[in-house]
Amino acid sequence: MVIEIFEKNMQIPFLTDIYGELLSERKRELLDYYYNEDYSLSEISEITGISRQGIRDSVKKSEAELLEFEEKLCLLKRIRALESQKSEIINLLTQLQKAE
Repeated sequence: MVIEIFEKNMQIPFLTDIYGELLSERKRELLDYYYNEDYSLSEISEITGISRQGIRDSVKKSEAELLEFEEKLCLLKRIRALESQKSEIINLLTQLQKAE
């Protein structure tokens, strides 16, 4: 069993959902294997025929691209803010219902 050298950024799957279409199909595929299928770099290497280092480099570059998109566009930040506001509104409505 190979131990991953770098930590998985669990924000990346959310960013991939939002910005994934801006990446190449190959980059999306590698991120899918790594994050959604939870394959190791070695397993992805066996599947794709790309070296383990090549997979790692591609995943890191793709992560950087997604983080840059988020830094510029802030869509995930906005979505999370809206979800928080939605929860707050639901809580307030629930309290109003109980008060009646």
